Amino acid sequence: MKIGISTFVNDDTIDAVTLARAIEERGFDSLSIAEHTHIPASRESAYPMGGELPDMYYRTLDPFVTLAAAAAVTSRIDLVTGIALLIQRDPIITAKEAASIDLISNGRFVFGVGAGWNLEEMRNHGTDPKTRGARLDEQIEAIKALWTEEPAEYHGKYVDFDASYLRPKPVRKPHPPILIGGASPATVRRVIRHDAGWISNPLPVEYLGKFVGEMRDGLGHDLPLAQFGTPVDPEYWRASEELGFDDIALLLPTAPKDESLRLLDEYAAAVATYRG
Repeated sequence: MKIGISTFVNDDTIDAVTLARAIEERGFDSLSIAEHTHIPASRESAYPMGGELPDMYYRTLDPFVTLAAAAAVTSRIDLVTGIALLIQRDPIITAKEAASIDLISNGRFVFGVGAGWNLEEMRNHGTDPKTRGARLDEQIEAIKALWTEEPAEYHGKYVDFDASYLRPKPVRKPHPPILIGGASPATVRRVIRHDAGWISNPLPVEYLGKFVGEMRDGLGHDLPLAQFGTPVDPEYWRASEELGFDDIALLLPTAPKDESLRLLDEYAAAVATYRG
């Protein structure tokens, strides 16, 4: 099982280049970056973790820019969107951005996607929250077509374009891994529909096992499994590994450079002990 780092890179934290280098130098396997374009000041949607929404959510850097910077200064770690809020994005531009990072990194990009939870944020992008599931399905299908076909076309209710050429194509064939975020029956159905993987939050182990079992049963085979925000808890790591998780990403708090590097040293020591 790979063990990486997940975080929100902000405008007042450790910079993306220093962070990526530090992660690779300490032997971690991946960097997962969260996305929120903005947070509307009107707080209709409750923060899923409870309480006030931390400002790191609206200060986070664009994940594709961040991962491109990381790609340029690393050679080994996977570069993961954890998750890209696809229903707030243009699928053609996103297909190009993602394939560009895959090319720059020589095939190290992993495409974590989802619909998100902030209804006001979706609406500001012109997305009706009632349509987010159907829109996400179409966007995943359209991006896969743009990555694998030439020319590619797609005709859906929310995504519609005629035969088009798009380069670059991803390095990894047929395309980078697609990991779908969420924790609901709809998530299970979506993973099965797209023959995709799952990127989860650090749910209790019994819930992880329930979702993984349903996905495997529906697919009829194993699937890629990753996490964003994994706690620094070796017992939880062991349980995740036993369930078949391929990549867990320890949550690095949003902090300045010196504090971030100190924490990465602590995490690296814990991983070394875990691995024996």
